[in-house]
Amino acid sequence: MEAISSEKLLDNLFDGVYFVDSNRLISYWNAAAERISGYSKADMVGSCCADNLLRHVDTDGNELCLSGCPLAASIADGKPRESTVFLHHKLGHRVPVSVRTSPVRNDAGEVVGAVEIFTDNSSALQIMSEFESLKHEVYQDALTAISNRKYGEMMISSRLHEWQEHESPFGILFMDVDHFKHFNDTHGHKTGDEVLKMVAQSIAGSLRKMDVVSRWGGEEFIVILPGVTGVIIKAVAERIRMLIANSFIMAADQKLQVTVSIGGSLSRFGDTAESIVQRADQQMYLSKKNGRNTVTVDTND
Repeated sequence: MEAISSEKLLDNLFDGVYFVDSNRLISYWNAAAERISGYSKADMVGSCCADNLLRHVDTDGNELCLSGCPLAASIADGKPRESTVFLHHKLGHRVPVSVRTSPVRNDAGEVVGAVEIFTDNSSALQIMSEFESLKHEVYQDALTAISNRKYGEMMISSRLHEWQEHESPFGILFMDVDHFKHFNDTHGHKTGDEVLKMVAQSIAGSLRKMDVVSRWGGEEFIVILPGVTGVIIKAVAERIRMLIANSFIMAADQKLQVTVSIGGSLSRFGDTAESIVQRADQQMYLSKKNGRNTVTVDTND
């Protein structure tokens, strides 16, 4: 039986795997790491993970490659670690991943590097899988690959029915990309489209499987959050705001970033689809008025 190399075995894993030496230089980058991050082996091997290509951030927006790097910590103390972070995809959006780091030792037991294994936790993959299996192309936004307004309206109606019949609460987030017309005028519509894709995928990657994100129109997005309280809807909105503010695309060697203004509201008795969306929209305009890149939520629950 032909022997299979360890590199070929690692390339067939579903999880991303890469090795660094004691100076955090990347010496191996498997096929799954390419798929999850968008960065090829040629992009990564020989570079230093401290160069911050993946730009891991935690849920508070701290860039772990600059401080708090789990790989560096495992090299320093020889202990394995687990964490959940958001890596920067080459296309610009954020991808939620579970990260496990372990020290690599030589025959003498000395730490000579570390290995990181990361798993894509993106609910966007589950959402897209459901779209394909149920043949819901009619409900998919052609540009951003998230659901379109028609699907969003249908899901709001469904959540309203559950609220009225069973008092199952839900919340709506309404968000708008800040200064998007100026961005389009400055960088062109093609680049603007890439930014909208980045924003959509960053939102989708931050949500639970039961949540829904829809492109409402132009640079506007809506998120439908079942079973949330005032505290939870604020936390979700802040996470989305932070992830988008920390995401970027590269265009002609220029790093381009945008922010979003977010408004939110919880369901109330007597609500219609129009009333709850309008309330969240009004809160979004308060965020615009208060300086943009801000969250304003009506938590009259």
